[in-house]
Amino acid sequence: MSEPFPSYGDNARSFQEHRIEHGQGKLYVRDYPGAGPAFVMMHGFPDNLGIYDFLVPHLVDAGRRVVTFDFLGFGASDKPEGAKYSFAQQQGDLKRVVEALKLGKIVPVVHDSGGFPGLNFAIDQPDDVAELVILNCVYHAVPDDRLPELIEVFATVNLREVAMMIAQNPEFMGSLLNLQRSLFQAALPERHVKTYVDFLGPLIDANFGLPPSSGPAFVQMTAGFYDVLAENTKRLPLLNKLEVPTKVIWGERDPYLTTATAKDFHGNLQNSTLHLIDAGHWVQIDEGKKVAEIMLS
Repeated sequence: MSEPFPSYGDNARSFQEHRIEHGQGKLYVRDYPGAGPAFVMMHGFPDNLGIYDFLVPHLVDAGRRVVTFDFLGFGASDKPEGAKYSFAQQQGDLKRVVEALKLGKIVPVVHDSGGFPGLNFAIDQPDDVAELVILNCVYHAVPDDRLPELIEVFATVNLREVAMMIAQNPEFMGSLLNLQRSLFQAALPERHVKTYVDFLGPLIDANFGLPPSSGPAFVQMTAGFYDVLAENTKRLPLLNKLEVPTKVIWGERDPYLTTATAKDFHGNLQNSTLHLIDAGHWVQIDEGKKVAEIMLS
C-alpha cells in the first residue's frame, strides 16, 4: 500500500483521508469539509492530487467542500503489480469516489489528461453534474494542440521501443523529465518559475521515483492516448449538448495546450465562460487565488 504524499503549498487545510476500494486497489482521497456541491478535482499524467494544494485553501476558506484524489496507479493510491490502467478505469475511479462519499451533484474540476475521464463523466452522467470547471486540459483533437515531448515519446506507436528503453532506465527517464521541465519553465512568467522548481518538479519526481512508482500507469495511459483522443473527438456532439454551466479557466502561457484550445472548448460548450490568466499549464498552482475567485463567482 502506498503511503500518502505530503501536502505541499503554504496553506494546508484539515481534511479527512479515505482509502476507497475500487476494482484493482484502493484510491487515496482527501475530503475537505464544507458546503456543496463539492468540487471534485482530477489530476493528469505526470502528477497527482498535490497539484491542487495551492487552490484548495481558497475554496475551503470560502466554505466550499472539496475532494481531491489520486487515480489508481498515481500518487498515494494503490499501484498493484500487473494492474491494467485506462481512461475508462479512471472514469470509474471518479464515479466510485462520488458514490462512496455520497456526494450527489458535483463540480468536476479537470486538468491535463484528467479531461478524458472528467468530461466523459459529465457527458454520461449530466444529472450528477452541477457545474464544470476546465483547466488547461485535453479532451478532443484541436489543430493547434501539440503534446509535451515526454508524452509524445510514450504516446507514439513508432517510438514504443524507444519509450520502453527510457522507462526502464532511471537515468534516461530523469533526463527526459529534466528536458520537459526546462521547456515548461521557459514559457513561464518569472514570478512563477520558483514555485515550479521548488514544488512541481519535486512532486513529479516523487511520483515516478518513490516506490512503488507511477511509471507503469503512466506508460499504459500514454500508450492509449491517441486512440482515446480519436474516440472523444467522435463524442464532440455530445459535449456540445451539455447544458451545465462551465468555466474554462486557462493559463495562457501553456506552450502546448494553447489559448486556441481554450477557445475551442468555449465554442463547443453552449453554457460556458472563458477566463484567460497570465500563467502556465498548471494554472491552479501559478495563480490559485485567481482561479478560486473565478470558480466561486
